[in-house]
Amino acid sequence: MSKLLTVFGATGLQGGSLLRYLLKRADVLNIYRLRGVTRNTKKPAAVALEEAGVEMVQKGSAELEVAQGKAMADAAVATGAELIVWSSLPNVAAMSGGKLSRIKNYDDKAEVEDYIRTLPIKSNFFMPAMYMQQFMEKFKPKPDNQGKLVFSVTWSGRCPLIDIKDAGKFIVPALLSPDKYNGKRFTAATAFYTPAAMVEAWKKVTGKEIKLDEANPGAWGEGFPPELLEMLKEVTGLIEDYECYGPTGQEDLDWTLAQMDDPPTTWEKFVEENEPWFD
Repeated sequence: MSKLLTVFGATGLQGGSLLRYLLKRADVLNIYRLRGVTRNTKKPAAVALEEAGVEMVQKGSAELEVAQGKAMADAAVATGAELIVWSSLPNVAAMSGGKLSRIKNYDDKAEVEDYIRTLPIKSNFFMPAMYMQQFMEKFKPKPDNQGKLVFSVTWSGRCPLIDIKDAGKFIVPALLSPDKYNGKRFTAATAFYTPAAMVEAWKKVTGKEIKLDEANPGAWGEGFPPELLEMLKEVTGLIEDYECYGPTGQEDLDWTLAQMDDPPTTWEKFVEENEPWFD
């Protein structure tokens, strides 16, 4: 009898991408039957997944808080689950010695990861980088007052990027070999990219001239509330000083990529697949 694999947030960007990828993996489907948990099983994304073969269940909230994450982990143990794959992130406050204390979504996920590691269950931790999809709308290059395209960012260093549609590529190894990857973190990125490298890919693919405006303090803040502005300032520090993952980030990414049997999408390929960018 096949094992049950339950994905929470099944119609979200991350959960939905995972399920759609797993549906294409015969080796996974030979072991697992798929269940997706969502707040609304009537929405089109849920209906499409059900039609594709995923059992869809309506339950819960879209946002997972620390208490909810811990409760879910406890429930997994209580029901005899064999493996938890938790979408985690580094503890930024600890990594920065308290300098960066406002990036709560990172620290909350890290707290749940720490808790899971204390439980009597196999675990694996999917550590997604900044989504390439974030640069498709609000953060993509925009015309200035002279009509020239400008990519305005608040950093100049390397930032890890992932096409989140590749989530399943990073998670499959743990599903197929849970003992081998028990307790391991998968640094889920294609590579570390500088803003300059991102601009070069846009220029190459689209044929447009794009100016890079680095370290622009207002680049990501227009229209945001003050508390979010403060958090975004710390995100700049996280990228510039820690490359998001900390001092072992590149080593951890190299190890992760070596475990995968399906290479992730490069930034240039992502740009190609999402044309047209500029009308």
